[in-house]
Amino acid sequence: MILLILFAFLAGFVTILSPCILPILPIVLSGSLSGGKSRPLGVVAGFVGSFTFFTLFLSIIVRNTGIPADFMRNLAIVLIFIFGIFLIFPQAQAIFEKIISKLSSLQPKTNQTNQNGFFGGILVGASLGLIWAPCVGPILASIITLSITAQVTLNAVLITFAYSIGTAIPMLIITYSGRKLFEKIPWLLEHTTQIQQTFGVLMVFTAIGLFMNVDIKFQQYILEKFPNYGSNLTKFEDNSEIQKQLNLLTDPQNPVSEPKKTDQLLFEPGINAPGFQNETSWINSQPLTLETDLKGKVVLIDFWTYTCINCVRTFPYLKDWYQKYHDLGFEIVGVHSPEFEFEKKYDNVVMASKQYELLYPIVQDNDFKIWRAYENRYWPAHYLIDKNGDIRYTHFGEGKYIETENAIRTLLNEAPLDQPEIEINGRKLTPEIYLGYDRAANYTSENAIKLDTSVTYPAVEKLPNDAVALEGTWTVGPESITADTDGAKLKLNFLAAKVFLVLHPPENQVSPVSVNIRIDGQDTEKSFVLEEPNKYDIVSLESSEYGRHSVELIFPKGVSAFAFTFGI
Repeated sequence: MILLILFAFLAGFVTILSPCILPILPIVLSGSLSGGKSRPLGVVAGFVGSFTFFTLFLSIIVRNTGIPADFMRNLAIVLIFIFGIFLIFPQAQAIFEKIISKLSSLQPKTNQTNQNGFFGGILVGASLGLIWAPCVGPILASIITLSITAQVTLNAVLITFAYSIGTAIPMLIITYSGRKLFEKIPWLLEHTTQIQQTFGVLMVFTAIGLFMNVDIKFQQYILEKFPNYGSNLTKFEDNSEIQKQLNLLTDPQNPVSEPKKTDQLLFEPGINAPGFQNETSWINSQPLTLETDLKGKVVLIDFWTYTCINCVRTFPYLKDWYQKYHDLGFEIVGVHSPEFEFEKKYDNVVMASKQYELLYPIVQDNDFKIWRAYENRYWPAHYLIDKNGDIRYTHFGEGKYIETENAIRTLLNEAPLDQPEIEINGRKLTPEIYLGYDRAANYTSENAIKLDTSVTYPAVEKLPNDAVALEGTWTVGPESITADTDGAKLKLNFLAAKVFLVLHPPENQVSPVSVNIRIDGQDTEKSFVLEEPNKYDIVSLESSEYGRHSVELIFPKGVSAFAFTFGI
């Protein structure tokens, strides 16, 4: 635990050198120019308190009160805008300080100015804590996961507090260094008013940019132009001891004593494989255990979810291995760890297993107990277990099919195959696009989404590469978007030949509904029937037509869309 707190502090400290700080640097620097000597301390205190509180409890607040998360962010942006105005027009700041003085009647009059500087700093720091978008590593990402699932503990509070303190110390150094610089250089001291107004203008423009999500585009631009900038700052978090501590933090009942190994052919010695955590929801089999039912067999654990196109593309190989080697003592156990809420339904998983003709045992892992026990992070993921119950080989994602099969054959005492690896097309594709706000990152600034509320979105004429946009009336939820009226449109710019979309029909529908589709601005529309929640092939071009395309989907009321994936 002490190790996690220390590394969280160091991770926060080096965040100041990452691209995330650049858009709000003018706000930090402004602490050098205005208020009393206590103002920088106020900025730091406000930041630490705000960042710690909202990192841990924002999702709980949003879930229990219905207050949109973007309302809190916009409130912080308004405060930053106001303080920028104060720097530009000192008269406005004087009026504000008089109001604060009257409200703070219990404070000694001789200390009002200093206290007002501290109080103003707290407001600025609290605003920074709300809008801060750090390039967090595994430590804080795990804490955020705990907060989303309402598992906030004292340890999580201490780790988040350590991270915010680490981030705040460089802020304090910057502001006090700026003050020292002004004291030593007469020219700066003589032009303090003009410099202060310049920073005020920068703060106002920063607030406007934050409201329009320009900060995100700016960070993307910096990383495109300087791809190595900040890339090595938090790599020290990704080591075996930290991963073990994080696993203990997120699932104290199932700690993993050794780190998992990746993509090594039959590594020695093996790692003892975790069991199936007493899960009882099985398909194609009675509940199984590694210790008894599967003892003496070679077992391939396949983490999957039925709407994952990357998982689906591995099924032909899994089925082929199961057919060829099952009689030789080989077993596959599919661990279904759902990505979306509707994937937790038993009947839906049964339907998917029949659709894809998966005959091997499948266990539902709705609470991600098995996932966490294996310290897994991927769909699909394969863990090959030998006859002694030890993990001897792992592979994550698609590909390496010959290598995986040879690992199976070796553990079964069969001669390896002497043939080249199956080629996987390496052409670039649009990355997976999530539509719910929990993981949304591809909406345009002109089409900024509103959370958990029905909104009518205007048309977006031209989409950037790999972007999506809404048109018509939609509600954007944490996992999905839902059409609130007939004719609501979803537009996409993509690089691929095939496009897949996870869809859910209207609740309580009595008959199938149709979704219309227009590709590359065609005058005529095509359509497909939506019968059950599943992944749908919405674009199926020939491989020779691989390239940049656009698609427009027209939805009936009540249909929900979750995520796009792509293929060739």
